[in-house]
Amino acid sequence: MSSVSAQFLHFSKRKFLSRLSMEDWVVENLFNGNRELQIQAATQLSKLSSKQRHRLAEAGIIPPLISMLQSQDFEAIEASLLALLGLAFGSERNKIRIVKSGIIPVLLELLQCESEELIELSMAAMLILSSCKPNKLIIASSGAIQVVVQILNDVNNGLFSIQARVDAIATLQNLSTCHQTIPLIASSGAIYTLLQLIHGHEKSSELTEKAISLLESIVFSSEDSVSETVRITGAIRIIVEAMEEGSPQCKEHAVGILLHICQSCRDKYRGLILMEGVMPGLLQLSVDGTWGAKNMARDLLFLLRDCSDYASTSKQSRHELMEQIMQAIDADGEKVDGTTLRLVQEMITKLNI
Repeated sequence: MSSVSAQFLHFSKRKFLSRLSMEDWVVENLFNGNRELQIQAATQLSKLSSKQRHRLAEAGIIPPLISMLQSQDFEAIEASLLALLGLAFGSERNKIRIVKSGIIPVLLELLQCESEELIELSMAAMLILSSCKPNKLIIASSGAIQVVVQILNDVNNGLFSIQARVDAIATLQNLSTCHQTIPLIASSGAIYTLLQLIHGHEKSSELTEKAISLLESIVFSSEDSVSETVRITGAIRIIVEAMEEGSPQCKEHAVGILLHICQSCRDKYRGLILMEGVMPGLLQLSVDGTWGAKNMARDLLFLLRDCSDYASTSKQSRHELMEQIMQAIDADGEKVDGTTLRLVQEMITKLNI
């Protein structure tokens, strides 16, 4: 054997033994170490490669990490949460393992603690774990929805950062993709809470965009959700404001909600939507919104026209359609100026293409 080959084998053997010893050290100290060694092991775990973390998860290091979360020791809890986040990230198998090991009740307690840092980390963990399909119903059935909604409700508590609230909404959005959880979310008071968040924050913010996206999912889920949304004082006005002032995606979600409400019972809800001054913003959106927003805005415009046979739009002349839209604007009490007229004309031209 050449000296180069011998050196290569020696280096590879040292690297292999070093890797094994580090993994063994982490396992040994998580199971049997004192407080300081457990914290060091959890911290070291976060620095290992994904393959090493996968091997350690198979070796059973998740339960001692969860035990550290119950230690009432800030440093130990923080190190454990970071380690668990590292294990869960990018691994559906580890997400399932972590939930099966009983982390959800522990996270719910941490979400009600008095540390902004631990709340934020716990909410991030809940978000990642809720993205895994087998975990959704387990999390939803644990009482997590009520705790998460309470975080969104408690706007005066400085412990709940904007990031924690964004992650809370995203967690509910993850859970809402499982149809069995939608009734649980709807019955938790989430509709009112989301409307208040949309009303109280910048319409172009990430928080508002996620909130109205989740609201759209809930409203689309059932007729009861539509009725509950419309019953809330100011709900239509809040959604119209989001359609007028939000980001492009926010506007698309908002017009989608309004369209679905109107489609669910046109005779009942058409007047309520018109009363909130929807027409100018709707016309604007039909011209310069996203592709989806344009189509939904035009569909809603047809539904809001004051005629009995609103399905036969293709048979109407350009003049008749413009006249009906202008009448709807007049009935709504909006001032019809040159800009509004131009928007109507542009919309009609596009509709006739």
